[in-house]
Amino acid sequence: MPVRSYIFDAYGTLFDVHAAIARHRDRAGPDAERISDLWRTKQLEYSWTLTSMGRYENFERLTERALDFALTRFGKSDAALRADLLASYQKLDAYADAKETLGLLKKDGFTTGILSNGSPGMLHAAVKNAGLDDMLDHVLSVDSLGFYKPRNEVYALVTKALSTQPGEIVFVSSNRWDIAGAASFGFKPVWINRSKMPDEYPDLKPVAVIDTLAALPALKL
Repeated sequence: MPVRSYIFDAYGTLFDVHAAIARHRDRAGPDAERISDLWRTKQLEYSWTLTSMGRYENFERLTERALDFALTRFGKSDAALRADLLASYQKLDAYADAKETLGLLKKDGFTTGILSNGSPGMLHAAVKNAGLDDMLDHVLSVDSLGFYKPRNEVYALVTKALSTQPGEIVFVSSNRWDIAGAASFGFKPVWINRSKMPDEYPDLKPVAVIDTLAALPALKL
C-alpha cells in the first residue's frame, strides 16, 4: 500500500527524555545520568506492569512515581529538585532534527502525528514548547483507552483517527519494543536507533533502521 501518513512515538523519538535531568545536572550530582536512566526504565516498567494486570494510572502519575523511585535509589531527598525535574519533563526539548524532518514530510503531502503513552496535557505542553504545533495533524494518547503500548488497540487509535489501513502508515519510534508492536499491528515501522543497540524481536522487524530523524524523508517506503 502507498504511504499516506507518518506517525511518531513521542518520548525518546521526537523528544529527548534526558533533557529534564540535563537542565539540573549540577543539582542532581554525579549520579545524574543514572538517575535519568532509572527514571525512564521505571516509567516504562510501570506502564507494562499495570497494563498486564488490567490496571491504569495515567502517564503523568507514572512519571512522578518513577522519578520518586530513582531519586530514592540514589539518595536524593530534595523536594525542590523533584519539582523542577517534573516541571522540566513537561517541556522536554525536541531533538534538533525533529522540526525540519516533520516540515519536509508535511511539504511532501503526508499526514503527520504522534501516538504516545503520554497524558494529553503532557504531550500538548511538549509539542507547544518545541514549536511543533503546525507540524502535527494529530496528537493521540493512550489515555482515552486506559492502557498502554504495545497492545494492538493502542495502534488502532491511529487507523481510526485517520480512517486508513495499517499498511498505509509509517510508524517511527526509538523504542525497539514499540517497533515490534507496530510491526505486529501491520504498520510500516522505522526504528530510530540512535544508540546503535542490538536488534531484538527477530520475527517483528522494522522496514528500516536509521540513526537520525533527518534520514527519514529520504527513505523509499
